[in-house]
Amino acid sequence: MRVNSNIAFQTSVAQLQKRQADLTRAQEQLTSGKRVDRPSDDPAAAARAERALATITRSSASQRALDASRNAMALGESALGDAGEMLQQARELAISAGNGSYTDADRRTIAEAIRGLRNDLLAVANRSDGAGRYLFGGQGSDGPPLVDGASGVVFNGSTGEQLASSGEAMPLSIDGNAAFLSAPDPANPGQPLSVFAALDTLVNSLLTPGQTSAQVAASVSQGIGDIDAVSANLGQWRARAGEALNRIDGIESRLGQAKLDAQRDRSNAEDLDLIEAISSFQNQQTGYDAALKMFSTVQRMTLFDYLK
Repeated sequence: MRVNSNIAFQTSVAQLQKRQADLTRAQEQLTSGKRVDRPSDDPAAAARAERALATITRSSASQRALDASRNAMALGESALGDAGEMLQQARELAISAGNGSYTDADRRTIAEAIRGLRNDLLAVANRSDGAGRYLFGGQGSDGPPLVDGASGVVFNGSTGEQLASSGEAMPLSIDGNAAFLSAPDPANPGQPLSVFAALDTLVNSLLTPGQTSAQVAASVSQGIGDIDAVSANLGQWRARAGEALNRIDGIESRLGQAKLDAQRDRSNAEDLDLIEAISSFQNQQTGYDAALKMFSTVQRMTLFDYLK
């Protein structure tokens, strides 16, 4: 094929444009620090980076769910610890009420102190986690989950536990019905015993005037047994909250490692090798300069230039 000056000119322009595009692309990569800015740069690497980004996003969402669960379980464990201390105080008061030298007035004073602890326990059982949920609301409660009524304290909610929406089910609440109202009754095997019913029964017994020493001793003995039973049940739920916190720590460690691995995979897929990129940029710049010189030479290769 005969190569005329027009073909040479068009070829030089095309080469110059290609060199300029390559140089611009190299500048963009150096500026962004990314080897893959768009899928067309490297489809396979872009797909790997997208999968890694999805893993990072899932890990971040799971981490937020874990944080919410940790907060709820830490607050719940603390509340159960407070409840246990109050029951211990009530037990000590019950023991002191068995003193045979105490009068009805003395026992009335002790009963009022136990009643105050009972009301404080109800406030603990209705604590909030600060995010609109009740610590002991079970699967959900529109209001305080434990309501004091004429027949005693009842659970006003759905039994069970709320779970965080993460890869592994983590609790966001504790079943208040099971923790506070369903301890095994030592006097009636197979029947539930409420923390509040146990204290109410003890208070009513101590407020009954004219009891003999034997009657007082029997009431105190039953009251102490009931307090021990409900305390043991609360202790088991506190242990469950502690186990949940340990599980959360383990899950968080695995999530952190998975996120770190995904970040490394994403970096390997799309990040720029700076040394290689600088060398490539310099080569592209040299090629562009050569293309400019060739274009200027081709521009002068016309018959009119020779006829001058």
